[in-house]
Amino acid sequence: MDDNRKEILRTAVRENYGKIGATGSSGCGCSSSGGCCSSADDGRVVDISLSLGYSAEDLINVPDGANLGLGCGNPQAIAALKPGETVLDLGSGGGLDCFLAAKAVGSQGRVIGVDMSPEMISRARRNAQKGGFTNVEFRLGEIEHLPVGDGSVDVIISNCVINLSPDKEEVFREAFRALKPGGRLAVSDVVAIAELPAIFKEDMSLYTSCAAGAATIQELERFLQKAGFVEIRIQPKDESKSFIRDWSPGSKIEDYVVSAVIEARKPSA
Repeated sequence: MDDNRKEILRTAVRENYGKIGATGSSGCGCSSSGGCCSSADDGRVVDISLSLGYSAEDLINVPDGANLGLGCGNPQAIAALKPGETVLDLGSGGGLDCFLAAKAVGSQGRVIGVDMSPEMISRARRNAQKGGFTNVEFRLGEIEHLPVGDGSVDVIISNCVINLSPDKEEVFREAFRALKPGGRLAVSDVVAIAELPAIFKEDMSLYTSCAAGAATIQELERFLQKAGFVEIRIQPKDESKSFIRDWSPGSKIEDYVVSAVIEARKPSA
């Protein structure tokens, strides 16, 4: 993919999620709500989040406006966070996963959310202030160029964001750089299970709603291995087709992409 195409895609994603961050409603081009596409209706957003694996207690314990219904899973369920750890969230949005991580790592831990949209960063910072979260901070940046030091975090989480990057290989290189030796990656994302038709790949609304940019499991494994990760595990979730079909009703997008759990570790030495 040439640099011009990459920049077109980044701009489309930034503008789309900037609108969501500013208004709290979708604008993602899908004709129905689900997963990476959300509705402004609070009840619908809660239903989506519950279907993705969050508990009712999770959703009650975060500030209003943090849960935008954006995602395709619950990285908290696989991250096994421990008190005192430093966590980095790639594409932190309104802050939902950061606030849940903050509770898990406790006052001695630290959570850093990175998002490319100034509007999302502003929303997340307001939410942190409302919720009294003192161990969470939000930084503006691209996940291909993470604004964190080398070997500075214990765990990297992300929820349906890496598929939006036009340079996924660079995302995993950056994740590897940022992790401490022995650190781990725990991601929920969308993967391609069949070759996407060209008409899907050219549909910008499908790209910005987390479908058309999905890489195959084999591609993701190769990117992770090249970055240096070990203990790589990518587990597709066929049951996710039930909400993915709502991202583009009638298109059969669920025949091409599913949600997956992606885990890996940086070697200890």
